[in-house]
Amino acid sequence: MLQSLHVKNLALMEDTEVEFGEGLNILTGETGAGKSLLIDSVTLALGGKFEKEMLRKGADSASVELVFSGEDEKVSEKLAELELEENDGTVIITRRLQAGKSVCKINGETVTARQVKELAEVLIDIHGQHEHQSLLHKKKHREILDAYCGEEYREPAEQVAGAYGRCRELREKLEEETMDESVRKKEQSLAEFELREIEEAGLIPGEDEELEKRYRFMTNGKRIAESLSESCRYTGSDREDGAGAALSRALRSLRNVAACDERLAQLEQQLAEVDSLLADYHRDAAGYLADCEFDPEEFARVEERLNQINRLKGKYGTTVEAILQYGADRQAYLEKLSDYDAYMESLRQRLAEGEAELEAACERLSGVRSRHARQLTGLLTEALKGLNFLTVDFEIAVRPGQTVTTDGYDDVEFLISTNPGEPLKPLGQVASGGELSRVMLAIKTVLAGRDHIDTLIFDEIDAGISGKTAWKVSEQLDLAARAHQVICITHLPQIAAMADHHFVIEKSSRSDSTVTDIRRVEDGESLAELARLLGSDALSEAALENARAMREQAVRHKREG
Repeated sequence: MLQSLHVKNLALMEDTEVEFGEGLNILTGETGAGKSLLIDSVTLALGGKFEKEMLRKGADSASVELVFSGEDEKVSEKLAELELEENDGTVIITRRLQAGKSVCKINGETVTARQVKELAEVLIDIHGQHEHQSLLHKKKHREILDAYCGEEYREPAEQVAGAYGRCRELREKLEEETMDESVRKKEQSLAEFELREIEEAGLIPGEDEELEKRYRFMTNGKRIAESLSESCRYTGSDREDGAGAALSRALRSLRNVAACDERLAQLEQQLAEVDSLLADYHRDAAGYLADCEFDPEEFARVEERLNQINRLKGKYGTTVEAILQYGADRQAYLEKLSDYDAYMESLRQRLAEGEAELEAACERLSGVRSRHARQLTGLLTEALKGLNFLTVDFEIAVRPGQTVTTDGYDDVEFLISTNPGEPLKPLGQVASGGELSRVMLAIKTVLAGRDHIDTLIFDEIDAGISGKTAWKVSEQLDLAARAHQVICITHLPQIAAMADHHFVIEKSSRSDSTVTDIRRVEDGESLAELARLLGSDALSEAALENARAMREQAVRHKREG
């Protein structure tokens, strides 16, 4: 559950911290006090869009922290999937907000907004002020039904998506490769020319690298020969002033006295080693010089071969291997064109088989939806009756649509009749704003009974209702709160009276600034807030008595329920 919320420097909130409890948490306050700021804060912490105008006046940054507690297998699995550490059943989500950037963290580890949103899907479900309006669109109806289908929906849905993707690829391939006889002949002629050109070149993998190395050597051959030849002259024994001749004379002189002293013998040995090394160098350099002989004919052959390979690279690939692969692809293409009619027939046959597979997958998915639609219809009908739809007739229609998509071919629509004798009509055509709110509440509470999400937030779910209907909504929220933590922002006393934990949102002035705070109220303060919601301008005993009677009615419901 959501254990606590801490907000700093966001809009009118300077430094606000609130700790929520289990069951039904109710938040009330004067109009304009900033009740929607709580939802905005939670949404921001969970990766929602941030704009610099949201910062409190004079502040450079803001922060929001959510602390969730309680062991949950799905949460643990999601943390492992995101490669994040667990923290003894506690999940701490923080977001620091600055103009132009923000930093998100989960249990102290910096993460992306996408990772936060993924984790939020298994932690909390937020129903905003205007979410019920999404019920005006049939797409939302299918999403709700699919969510109710749960795990049974996943496999057939994946089969539909996979089959649809394969059919789409085959259709695109058929469209791309359909050509008349003249086009086919041109394509065949071009492919034959390209393949012949590659085959006649007789390319060998790695050949270009060896040729380029040889070409560079031959290009620099003259300069290498001149420099090495000069080096050999200065180090050889042929010239009187050469290093080899001088070293030989030095060695002969030293040998005349080497026997006179052990140290002289060592020096003689060192000089002999130098003489040997110089002789080795001279021999190796001479061999290298022999290889440096420039052959104009060989140079022309290497240059011509490189030009041929580079010309093919410019047409067919950047490496010899890529050129050979292009040739293999051309060979396969020619084989296809040589029996083009059979190839196209094979494609059409594969598409027909794919469409049959897609049709079967859509039928399986539709069967799952239809079966669960009947179950969900019954549950929602009962839930709506509990929300003061006294004569409601509700149905989830699952019908084949005009087209097949990655979601199958079903057209899902919620139909309702709230008056006896009236035919079922699309929800959006007959339901008022208040009725849509109640339908959404029924959907949320029914779905909450099938999923593992522990925390539900409702932002003014009571829009457009009052009186007895408000009591029904209050009772429905209480039922939901027995299995989940429910946080609800309301302006109705009937709902506020049902609170297990009551919080008041207040706006006040401090010197030259305005601040919004959230604080928990108990007993007398809670009764005073109920009296205010009942419309009392003054806290008279009569007003408090009305509030007390309402609270006692809520307590009786909780006790009897």
